[in-house]
Amino acid sequence: MANDAVLRTSLLWLAALILAVAIFTHSFKKMMLTYVFGVLGIAAILLPDWDYFNRDFSRWAYPVTAEERANSPHAQGSGFLRFAHSPLRVIVYSVVYGCAMYKWWAYVSS
Repeated sequence: MANDAVLRTSLLWLAALILAVAIFTHSFKKMMLTYVFGVLGIAAILLPDWDYFNRDFSRWAYPVTAEERANSPHAQGSGFLRFAHSPLRVIVYSVVYGCAMYKWWAYVSS
């Protein structure tokens, strides 16, 4: 991961959310579920090698070359550019995380 500041900020927000869940629910089980859900969510978004997956599907069997890595969206700026070429990825992530957030909220608020 090129930008550790985003990971640190995400983990700080997760810690604040865990603290809020602990204060309002007084449940260790709900707090731990929030921790696991948050860490898995952060890891799924921030940790994959997007330079590898942003290539054509037929190239996935081969290592990323230096010129492919130099031409990747990460080499030119913001990490949000990785979603620009794949609206399907945004839709899938939205549906999966939306359902997971709904289930988490239903459990924590009960």
